[in-house]
Amino acid sequence: MRRILLGSQLRRLRESRGITREAAGYSIRASESKISRMELGRVSFKARDVEDLLTLYGVNDESERGALLGLAREANVAGWWHSFGDVLPGWFQTYVGLEGSASLIRIYEVQFVHGLLQAEDYAHAVVARGIPDAPRAEVDRRVALRLERQKILFSENAPHLHAVLDEAALRRPYGDRAVMQGQLRHLIEISEHPNVTLQVMPFSFGGHAGESGAFTMLRFPESDLSDVVYLEQLTSALYLDKREEVAQYARVMERLQQDSPDPAESRDLLRGLLQLT
Repeated sequence: MRRILLGSQLRRLRESRGITREAAGYSIRASESKISRMELGRVSFKARDVEDLLTLYGVNDESERGALLGLAREANVAGWWHSFGDVLPGWFQTYVGLEGSASLIRIYEVQFVHGLLQAEDYAHAVVARGIPDAPRAEVDRRVALRLERQKILFSENAPHLHAVLDEAALRRPYGDRAVMQGQLRHLIEISEHPNVTLQVMPFSFGGHAGESGAFTMLRFPESDLSDVVYLEQLTSALYLDKREEVAQYARVMERLQQDSPDPAESRDLLRGLLQLT
């Protein structure tokens, strides 16, 4: 997230001066494509390169230079999730970093309960089902990573989480009866936290706006950063940030929120499912 933020600010400074990427690349002994990757936050930043670009862009105020150079240093610091590199795919590391920096997380899930809302025993069952040949130690590591991610919901600058779970995600059993009961109780409890809004899209509604499947939308506190739509696949993920694409997903999310029972009614649905489990 810090790389993306710094890159966007460098792009804004370059464009305000009418300087081409080619000219910017020449000033730091690099190619136009490297400047493009820097501005998209896809590479790490060398302090010397940032200093030279700031000089080229006419940023002479020491406080402004210091803030941007500080951001460059922070951007190169490895996140906590890098310690889970043995079980964390490279394409998912990007998501974990973005998730931890978001101020608003909106999700729609249909296959199972979203990772940020999973109880520990349920998470074990989901991971074990997904990689049935994995040793217990690897499953435990993946679950530990998931539980570590959940801490953002209770941190000092916790994001707001608005989740819409399809009823299918709640009825599909992972683990035994006790595991499912524990998960439903966990959802009821966490749904009462002030920064969590949980809705259930019931079967009784019929067809709905989420026909394209699960997705996550991330919004950041920095105005320079656009919303990101995250679409997870089996061996990779898509990150969409084009305004028109994000707008389409936003409309779907709004319809899901409008068509689903409100949080209080959704808790009643969860209690009903708990009695049936």
